[in-house]
Amino acid sequence: MMETQIYLLAWIVFFPLAGAAVTYLAGRSDKLLRDRMASAVTVAEFLMLLVLLLTVRDSRVFCQIPGICQMGLTFESDGFRSVYALIAAFMWMMTTLFSGEYFASYRNRNRYYLFSLMTLGATEGVLLSADLYTTLIFFELMSFTSYVWVAQDERKESLRAAETYLAIAVIGGLSILMGLFLLYHQTGTLRIDDLYQACQGKNVLPACICMLIGFGGKAGVFPLHIWLPKAHPAAPAPASALLSGILTKTGIFGILVISCKIFLHDAVWGTAMLVLGVLTMLVGAVLAVFSVDIKRTLACSSVSQIGFILVGIGMQGLLGEENILAVRGTMLHMVNHSLFKLTLFLVAGVIYMNLHRLDLNEIRGFGRNKPLLKAIFSGGALGISGVPFFSGYISKTLLHEGIVEYSEQIQTGSGILGYSDIRLIEWLFLISGGLTVAYMCKLYVAVFVEENQNAQTQAAYDALKGHYMNRVSAAVLAVCAMLFPVMGIVPHLTMDRIADMGQEFMGAEEMAGQVAYYSFGNLSGSLISIGIGILVYVFVIRTWMMQKNGNTKEYVNRWPAVLDLEDYLYRPVLLQILPVIGGGVSSLLDKLVDVSAKIQPLAGYVEASFFDTIQDPIIVEMKKDVYHGSMEKTDPEEGNHLTHVLGKLCNAVKHLCNATIWKKHPCQTDFIHKLSLWYEEFRENTILIGRSMSYGLLLFSLGLCITLIYLLVSAVWLN
Repeated sequence: MMETQIYLLAWIVFFPLAGAAVTYLAGRSDKLLRDRMASAVTVAEFLMLLVLLLTVRDSRVFCQIPGICQMGLTFESDGFRSVYALIAAFMWMMTTLFSGEYFASYRNRNRYYLFSLMTLGATEGVLLSADLYTTLIFFELMSFTSYVWVAQDERKESLRAAETYLAIAVIGGLSILMGLFLLYHQTGTLRIDDLYQACQGKNVLPACICMLIGFGGKAGVFPLHIWLPKAHPAAPAPASALLSGILTKTGIFGILVISCKIFLHDAVWGTAMLVLGVLTMLVGAVLAVFSVDIKRTLACSSVSQIGFILVGIGMQGLLGEENILAVRGTMLHMVNHSLFKLTLFLVAGVIYMNLHRLDLNEIRGFGRNKPLLKAIFSGGALGISGVPFFSGYISKTLLHEGIVEYSEQIQTGSGILGYSDIRLIEWLFLISGGLTVAYMCKLYVAVFVEENQNAQTQAAYDALKGHYMNRVSAAVLAVCAMLFPVMGIVPHLTMDRIADMGQEFMGAEEMAGQVAYYSFGNLSGSLISIGIGILVYVFVIRTWMMQKNGNTKEYVNRWPAVLDLEDYLYRPVLLQILPVIGGGVSSLLDKLVDVSAKIQPLAGYVEASFFDTIQDPIIVEMKKDVYHGSMEKTDPEEGNHLTHVLGKLCNAVKHLCNATIWKKHPCQTDFIHKLSLWYEEFRENTILIGRSMSYGLLLFSLGLCITLIYLLVSAVWLN
């Protein structure tokens, strides 16, 4: 049985990759067959993960594939990984079933299905990875395959958004890689379950900061959230649902590994995560309130909900071993957010495939007289707003209770944060929840309550009635929306069991007893957020964010363009400022090298001349005094025997030439004497050079080079 589970674990990762190739080939000849095969692959993937979850439950399954990329690939299935891998497969199955109708009028559908299934396999590889090396490989594969989603339309704005997405992905991937280098150097392992023990007493903070940048960029953590508001409106609705609901969670997975496997119960790290979470939560909610594009609003909402999850991760570190509420809230809000965005983005997809518009002023009134679509959107909106008896209320209540529990700890003891600090964070949490209510009210009223400014347009919307989506799409949306009230009404039978399976991964112990979700204290927090949201909607959105246009009011984006971090910060810095600085530094270094190249020979010449000037008088004096006797000739004759023989031979040739061809201009040179002079000059120079310092240094350098070559050859031979 265990061996079957091991093979199943590997098959879950690689089956979608193989299915992508087969589906693409089928689509070359039969489009309908391609659609059915893509749906079949995702349904089979979901069933395999369901079988794995039901058979594994509290146990673990480990799979290793050696020899790939040197270190091999390792996969593991525990409660958390199995649950989230199943959520991913469920979302892919639903979006693929919905894609058949959504992409009916699209071109390049074959390309979309190919990369969608490849991304599914890569995402499962990330969520089921047992070591960070495997995580990185599939994380990068996922980033590049999902790039095609954003660029699918090939419009100018789509390509620009895809450019931003790819830039964040590449920079984030390189940052993670640097972090893994540093982490492996310190610990000698990248196995996730071994990291806590291996990191004890080691300086792993630089590595973790590098990895946090990479994973945080994918998760949409402030200030690296810039790709979400751009990519989601550009991507097709099914892809937007997956980008928001699942791909951001792969980044959260990496952050959980750092926070729960390396900095487990670390209050300082928890505080850093809490601050990032509060900023992300608040900034995302404010951006969503200001947006007048339905998909951009949902994208900014994703940023805010990621902030809620980060608040839960931060509270885990601050609460230490008593972090069970924060752990369960983090796990459940991850699951909730994935399902919320699946439903809400598919509703936006229904609107777009009918109208090809996303602006609230243009789609206003589309949902009137469409009770099914209204009910489906209401389920997602009420759930994400944290309204009681919907699943979002359960996870937000647990996160809020974690904050309250820490404030009680501070009152009875001590903590890294003060009581006023945690109270401020609690109120920012409630305000962000209120802003969620406000922007979801804005979307609901605009699409399902208000009438379009143009009466003819509104009449055309009303005439659609039951013809705005087919039965398959309606079934997909209805199933997704029904989950929220079911999980919210009976949380102990549904959501508590999901939390039980995920809490071990985050280092929490079993929970004693059950949470009274619908107690007055817990309900009061939700009611405060709802009240804040109503006030913001009435006094901010309905007044300041709307202006009169004739006899009607239209929505206006009041967000200052200068606060767009991508256009006014990141792009100028990366594309203008850094190249200028880098070019200036490179130019300066190049000039320094040129100056050095010119000065160095001159300095060497001066130095050599100086030492040569010093040496020559010394050598001359040594010649006169020390070597005087040895340099005197012992032979009174000039030259040697060889010079005499060669000289006589040359003289004989000279006489013969003088008698024949050189009669008019005979040669008078005595070659015996000339060769003897050359020999004496050569002999004297050899003696001088041989006894000079330069010759000694030259021989020393030559010997040193020979020694080094010998050592290098010996080292290579021994290895």
